[in-house]
This record gives sequence, structure tokens and C-alpha cells, in this order.
Amino acid sequence: MLTSFTPVEALIGGSLIGVSATALMAFHGRVAGMTGILSGAVRSNSSDRAWRIAFLLGAIVAPVLIWLVAGQQAPFASDVPAWAVLISGLIVGVGVTFGGGCTSGHGVCGNARLSPRSLVATLIFMATAFTTVFVIRHVLGGF
Repeated sequence: MLTSFTPVEALIGGSLIGVSATALMAFHGRVAGMTGILSGAVRSNSSDRAWRIAFLLGAIVAPVLIWLVAGQQAPFASDVPAWAVLISGLIVGVGVTFGGGCTSGHGVCGNARLSPRSLVATLIFMATAFTTVFVIRHVLGGF
């Protein structure tokens, strides 16, 4: 499934991600890594659960608000079988654990802080993504 490049929407979305990540660091001293935020929200002993839940709810509610206000619904269709999505999610979960964070934590926040560890992690994420897409589409024939 190919998607079209929408530079205005990409600029607005990227700017909002940057502002929210900066605000989270400025006001709470925390990195905006989605998996870290999620894991802290589900832990029973997390003392900062409220902002984590608010952050996650914002990520869920924002597309709904855009749909209601602008009348534009994000397409959620996928040609990928459910079993492949499940396996991919498990692989990403393992990678996040061993990589010490997710793409949003390393790619957005870590690189902005000039963290060498995040730069290496992001390069590995991207190389793995490129390789995976190439193998699935051109070697295995796609889904």
C-alpha cells in the first residue's frame, strides 16, 4: 500500500510532535517515547500516571477531533494480514526492550538532544525498516 506525500500536513504534524516533546521535557523532564509512556501508565506503582494517561489519550483523541472538525478521516485500511501485524508488534516490542526505547524516544527526542546512542538506534531502526520493506515487497512478493 503506497501513501501520497502531503508536505503541509507533514510539516504541521511534525511541528506538533516537536512542540509536544519539548513541552513534556520542559514541564516534566521526561522524554516523549510512546512505549515508555505506555509502560509507565500501566504500571501499578507509577507515581506520574496522570500525565502519561493524558498523553496517550491525546494521541487517541486528536485524530477523532480532526475528523469531527475538518471532516477528514484518516484511512485505516491495510492489506497486511492480522497475523503479520501481530508478529510485527511482538518483534517491535522485543526491539524496544533491547534498544532501550522506541523510534519516537530515540528518533525525535534523543536525536534532538544529540545523543550518540539515539543516533545509532535510529540508524538501526531505519536500516531495519528499509531492509524489511525490500525483503517483503521484492523478495517475498509482498502481501
